Amino acid sequence: MPAITRRTLLALTGAVVAVDPVSANVRTSPQLQALIAAHEAAYAEFHRVVHRAGSSKDHRERADWDEQEALLAVCAYPAISRADRRSKAQYLLAIEARGELDLQEHMQAILHSMHG
Repeated sequence: MPAITRRTLLALTGAVVAVDPVSANVRTSPQLQALIAAHEAAYAEFHRVVHRAGSSKDHRERADWDEQEALLAVCAYPAISRADRRSKAQYLLAIEARGELDLQEHMQAILHSMHG
């Protein structure tokens, strides 16, 4: 039997917490806005697939992989401007608060994005 992760448990229980969109008064770059929007869409699709009757294991794994890749792209984004750093931090803190910033790859990508 495969191990149950927090992500799987959250998906199976339907415990979805919405992330507040990046504040409109902060001048976040279009690139970061697009990455965040892509992650939000992948996250929503992941939950649709998990809760859809008759979804296959392959479909669930693909949706999970797509969501993880989108989150890794946000983590890896080299936020240079103050607005981007703030928006990225707020977004990732919200993800972490719901217990989903839990892969080693997430931390590696964040740390590498900070490297000058």
